Amino acid sequence: MSVPLVTWPIMTLSIILCILSIILTLSVLLHKSRGGGLSDLFGGGVSTSMGGTSVAERNLDRITIIVGLIWVACIIGLLFLYRYS
Repeated sequence: MSVPLVTWPIMTLSIILCILSIILTLSVLLHKSRGGGLSDLFGGGVSTSMGGTSVAERNLDRITIIVGLIWVACIIGLLFLYRYS
């Protein structure tokens, strides 16, 4: 009798991790650029700052941080499931 390599908790966390990866990528890409990145290196550093952040940007920051923390928790959970199963 062989033990299955992928159990249902591992499969569930893997699917959640893939979905969270897509959401995290999209939320990072939705942020307004603040300069100092690779775009400045190639002459794309012309931007205006309005002096404040909008409510939408603050909510997007919060969503990105929360999704990032859940993403890290899924990776740590997968680590423990792979190590101790």
